[in-house]
Amino acid sequence: MAAAATMAAAARELALRAGASDLEEEECPLGGGPGLQEPLQLGELDITSDEFILDEVDVHIQANLEDELVKEALKTGVDLRHYSKQVELELQQIEQKSIRDYIQESENIASLHNQITACDAVLERMEQMLGAFQSDLSSISSEIRTLQEQSGAMNIRLRNRQAVRGKLGELVDGLVVPSALVTAILEAPVTEPRFLEQLQELDAKAAAVREQEARGTAACADVRGVLDRLRVKAVTKIREFILQKIYSFRKPMTNYQIPQAALLKFRFFYQFLLGNERATAKEIRDEYVETLSKIYLSYYRSYLGRLMKVQYEEVAEKDDLMGVEDTAKKGFFSKPSLRSRNTIFTLGTRGSVISPTELEAPILVPHTAQRGEQRYPFEALFRSQHYALLDNSCREYLFICEFFVVSGPAAHDLFHAVMGRTLSMTLKHLESYLADCYDAIAVFLCIHIVLRFRNIAAKREVPALDRYWEQVLALLWPRFELILEMNVQSVRSTDPQRLGGLDTRPHYITRRYAEFSSALVSINQTIPNERTMQLLGQLQVEVENFVLRVAAEFSSRKEQLVFLINNYDMMLGVLMERAADDSKEVESFQQLLNARTQEFIEELLSPPFGGLVAFVKEAEALIERGQAERLRGEEARVTQLIRGFGSSWKSSVESLSQDVMRSFTNFRNGTSIIQGALTQLIQVYHRFHRVLSQPQLRALPARAELINIHHLMVELKKHKPNF
Repeated sequence: MAAAATMAAAARELALRAGASDLEEEECPLGGGPGLQEPLQLGELDITSDEFILDEVDVHIQANLEDELVKEALKTGVDLRHYSKQVELELQQIEQKSIRDYIQESENIASLHNQITACDAVLERMEQMLGAFQSDLSSISSEIRTLQEQSGAMNIRLRNRQAVRGKLGELVDGLVVPSALVTAILEAPVTEPRFLEQLQELDAKAAAVREQEARGTAACADVRGVLDRLRVKAVTKIREFILQKIYSFRKPMTNYQIPQAALLKFRFFYQFLLGNERATAKEIRDEYVETLSKIYLSYYRSYLGRLMKVQYEEVAEKDDLMGVEDTAKKGFFSKPSLRSRNTIFTLGTRGSVISPTELEAPILVPHTAQRGEQRYPFEALFRSQHYALLDNSCREYLFICEFFVVSGPAAHDLFHAVMGRTLSMTLKHLESYLADCYDAIAVFLCIHIVLRFRNIAAKREVPALDRYWEQVLALLWPRFELILEMNVQSVRSTDPQRLGGLDTRPHYITRRYAEFSSALVSINQTIPNERTMQLLGQLQVEVENFVLRVAAEFSSRKEQLVFLINNYDMMLGVLMERAADDSKEVESFQQLLNARTQEFIEELLSPPFGGLVAFVKEAEALIERGQAERLRGEEARVTQLIRGFGSSWKSSVESLSQDVMRSFTNFRNGTSIIQGALTQLIQVYHRFHRVLSQPQLRALPARAELINIHHLMVELKKHKPNF
């Protein structure tokens, strides 16, 4: 029906447009057709508006033309007016049919109307019921909100009551004194665990009461008296117990570490006294300081006195210096000099005292050493004394910090109150001993012992001895420098003419220096000190000057060189046993030895082969200057050199080797010198061959008598000494 209606409307519109077109043809004013009754009156026609309307009509028509029925009608060429009437008739028929159908269904429509009316009534009742239900829900929601507010208020009151109950419970628990606490404080021995537990409880209650009193809590007055009586009782028992332990230190042969360990188990006792009875705490601390101070002083004074009895009876004296002659102390009433025992300037096994194993070895027991008739150098006694001091001081410092609850400056002050007298006594004894000490190695070893003990104390986190170590070093360093300077001065002032007969072997003063210097260098390498190296440098300069002064006493240069080489070689060998190969002392003496050895080799080759050496040098100089022609006048000299060398070189080499082995005490050094001399001889002879190969001397008949260089090398190897 809708399509038919659309089609009918389109048909009518097309018919109207067709009619309008016909009218235009019939009534066109320009054409003057017969149908025109009067001219067209345009009046005030708005062309723009009409064009706009026509545009809308065109759009509408264009849209209708898109309809399928309209397209079909236009395609078949149907008369639109006829087609429009046909469509209109069909619409009327459809309308009539629809009316008849409606009349036939009128009863059903009436029934449907009644049903709809009934449904409206039911829905109305439902609406009323839902409205009532909504009203009920609104009232219930209001009641729920009220209940929520009441519940929140009750919850707040509950939390407040619980908080108050907790505070009151804590307050009551803090104020109430249980019977178990009273019984333990009054009756239990202080060594029982329950006394310590209840003492901690009493301390907590006393602190709580003090806090509540500060807040103005009235209930504190009810328990103050009970707590005070319990506190007095606890303080009394603790005081008696601690003083008893302190007095036990005074018993002879008591190992005071045992009572200290017992006190540490009950260190809370002193903390309780600090918090509740400071006067008693001070009394106990003062008693401990007084008792332990006397014990340590007595122990170390006795130990030090007995320790010094096992020192070597023969010690270095002011005349036991490096530059003092061996005969200086020989007299009818003088005791033998220590220099003969090589203990003053020789390290030997004394250096083991600073090794890790010996450094922290058990301390010496004097009476055991006396029974075994054992004697020790001063540095061993010093190590034993100071290791005992270090060990006890570390233990004492840690005990003081833990038991008396102190740290920092307070711990230092308390430690020095206990150990101060002992440390002062030790310093005075050391100062007194050093005033007459001339053993530089012993003093230097003591310095390194202190440096190592200081590191050990730092690792144990005990800084209380730092000042003491500095004071000890302040005594040792000046004395060591003084002894070293005295030795330097003794070498400087030594007169070679007063040393007796001359000998090319190593001098005893240089041997002393070598042993002494190697000892100090080897010790100093562990913890280097620049001041020590400077002093050793001064001593080395004086010893080198001394060696030169003694060498100058020999009449021949050869003897001087033998003396210098023997001494340099000896000093170098001793130094290399203990010092590093790249040390300044080793390098210095190595250079001196090489220079004097080379000079000695030249001096050694000069008598038998001096002419040959001189000619080779002169000839090479002429060749270098381009004056080789002058060699023609040297034929007689060359012939004499060739024949002289060929006839005497074997005996000369043999004599040279024997002379070297007699002159040098060190077989290895003598061997090295012989090898150097033979090597230089081969080099000179080889250069001699090259000179004779010059054109000026090539035709010399004596060249046939030259010894083959390879044959000479083979023969010279036979003179190489074997170890």
